[in-house]
Amino acid sequence: MPIYMDLHIVPGVNAKDVADAHSMDVLLEKEHNCKCITYWVDELRGHVFCLIDAPDKESVTELHNRAHGLAPHKIIEVEPGLVHSFLGRITDPENAQTTENGLIVMDDTSFRILMSLKITDPVLLQKQYPAEEVKQLTNRFFTCAGKEILKQNGREVQKEPHGLVASFVSGEKAFAAAVAVLEQLQELNQLGLCISIHAGEPVMQTDKLFGDTLQTLKQLQLLNRDKPIRITNGVRELLDSALFLNHAGDVLVLSPEEENFLNRLFQTLQEHYSEEAFDIESCYTTMAMSKSQLYRKTIALCGTSPNNLIKEYRLEKATELIRSSNRSLSQISFDTGFGSASYFTKCFKQKLGVPPLNYQQTYRQAGS
Repeated sequence: MPIYMDLHIVPGVNAKDVADAHSMDVLLEKEHNCKCITYWVDELRGHVFCLIDAPDKESVTELHNRAHGLAPHKIIEVEPGLVHSFLGRITDPENAQTTENGLIVMDDTSFRILMSLKITDPVLLQKQYPAEEVKQLTNRFFTCAGKEILKQNGREVQKEPHGLVASFVSGEKAFAAAVAVLEQLQELNQLGLCISIHAGEPVMQTDKLFGDTLQTLKQLQLLNRDKPIRITNGVRELLDSALFLNHAGDVLVLSPEEENFLNRLFQTLQEHYSEEAFDIESCYTTMAMSKSQLYRKTIALCGTSPNNLIKEYRLEKATELIRSSNRSLSQISFDTGFGSASYFTKCFKQKLGVPPLNYQQTYRQAGS
């Protein structure tokens, strides 16, 4: 059966109440063909997350409703391995407290600080350097990143040919790992190292585990700015002042207002980038902003014009499809809103320095 994680929003919740509710779920789980695996409770934010093996989402809701009446606000399907990578466990923690009547009480938050480290695409590096040298450079990056993440008690979650995502319980440890990687690799300018850090919870708006946090990390990576480390204001508030000030020159900190604008902007791009007719006029109309407002804010935050950002976003999506799918380049050009394969090829070569066909061939050869 699939595994689901649900979110309950319960202001003022405490660990003992959640343990009681969980025990009531367990008593009725077989009647609903479910298995209550474990849970996380965040008393500060009033959020509870349950991990349940169930036939479908409806069974999860029915179980909770009958057991204690606390229906979930959102349910998503998850991969157990990914849950373990992000949160460090998929069973009850060994250090959980047990009351006199045998009730297991867990006060274990699922709030995590995620860090994305990205370097220049190795396929593009091969334009300037021999394949063996590129391999050595990327190996050095992954070795360094892995060592520093482990040193700061982080966990590697996702890995790609040109980057990885790590999960931390502590904001200071995530930032310390970022600074250490930057210092060790700073002389390797060709790597184009960019590190983004954001914090969040496993189930929010999207249907992907930590999807909202991962989306923000990607947005930070797309900013055309000269600061190699980009963090949100929420992460900044978790950092010791001395630690931050010692490295402030390398860090871009988004204010809550800037983060909100970027979320709105990139959400608009995500919803409409595949539409050929979507342009700057469509963008500012959709966002209910004036053209001058959109232009000014986009230049200030992204370092490029809205028109360029739309094109670069489409190219980013096209590159992802080349790497992750078997679609033809012609199909990809239409799927990403370019309208014609020739225009797509022109834009791709201008931005990345190689035609998309060459990129596709080199990427496939490297993976074979």
